[in-house]
Amino acid sequence: MSKQPLLTSYNLSGLELSNRMVMAPMTRSRADKNNVPTDLMAKYYRQRSSAGLIISEGTQISEQGIGYPWTPGIHTDEQVKGWKKVTKAVHEEDSKIFAQIWHVGRVSHPMYHDGEPPVAPSAVKPEGQIFTADGMKDFLTPRALDTDEIPGIIEDYAQAARNAIEAGFDGVEIHGANGYLIDQFLKDGTNNRTDKYGGSFEYRSRFAVEVVEAVSDAIGSERTGIRFSPAGRNQGISDSNPKGTFSYLLEQLNSFDLAYIHLMEPMGDVSNLENYPTQVTKYFRKVYNGTIITNAGYDRKSGNKAIEEGVADLVAYGRLFLANPDLPARFEANAKLNDPDKSTFYGGDEEGYTDYPFLGKSTEVAAE
Repeated sequence: MSKQPLLTSYNLSGLELSNRMVMAPMTRSRADKNNVPTDLMAKYYRQRSSAGLIISEGTQISEQGIGYPWTPGIHTDEQVKGWKKVTKAVHEEDSKIFAQIWHVGRVSHPMYHDGEPPVAPSAVKPEGQIFTADGMKDFLTPRALDTDEIPGIIEDYAQAARNAIEAGFDGVEIHGANGYLIDQFLKDGTNNRTDKYGGSFEYRSRFAVEVVEAVSDAIGSERTGIRFSPAGRNQGISDSNPKGTFSYLLEQLNSFDLAYIHLMEPMGDVSNLENYPTQVTKYFRKVYNGTIITNAGYDRKSGNKAIEEGVADLVAYGRLFLANPDLPARFEANAKLNDPDKSTFYGGDEEGYTDYPFLGKSTEVAAE
């Protein structure tokens, strides 16, 4: 029987991956009160090191970038030291790990910023509420960034990338998806600026391109990836023409020779929305020339199909890796999968985090 495409090796800008299965970045809120990675986090990532590539949970580039409790940062010496335990654990299992570097922008609360409002490209309030250590709280209107503040934030991304390499990561993934700061600049529902960072495709893409350039200069483009959600609607974010916005942006990124771009498929039905791609990776495959990771909603069968048909080079799995630390072995054996426990996704201890069972000596074959 021929090997499943997902289980074949892949050379990622000189990094030899044992398979094409990627552990997607997932916020789990298990860092300590100072946003420092813990020994328990090192155990969690070690358990999942059969992934060809692990992408860490979102990791703040600065105090300004914080939006949720108990999420790790990579902007203090203590945080870098904590991450060294994680990367050492993953490398001891012969896997590779990238740090996802993250600024939440408007998706935050003044409680994290000494009473000051969160920052964003424009003063557009998100919909709904945000999870905090004190329970759910209403979003507030963010403060629009001044033009002269933006270079400092770009440098925060670059410094976070340097810190990630110091911490032992193999590279970084810039978080440009899911309604956070870079996504807020890209989409015209949250960006109504009139300076060089707002308006046209070119101007709204400028921040993302400048972040990619700064990070690439800091650690090398071959160690730099970036994640996008062109059809994403997180926290009420929207764009009038994501096909046009992201086609322009990906054309610009072709010149950087990045490790990869990471594209999220729609998390809901967007078929009734004008200019929204319903098959994100397939649509942008014809635009972007380099390595593509695809994510969202894949299982064993559809993941193998995506590789086989050339839609993507690698497939990222989130909840399946969360609940199945040995997911590649389960796919290889076509074994049944553990179900994720949603009640333990955020915060807590080892329950629902490091206590998911591995395959036993005998495996039950899943129905196709």
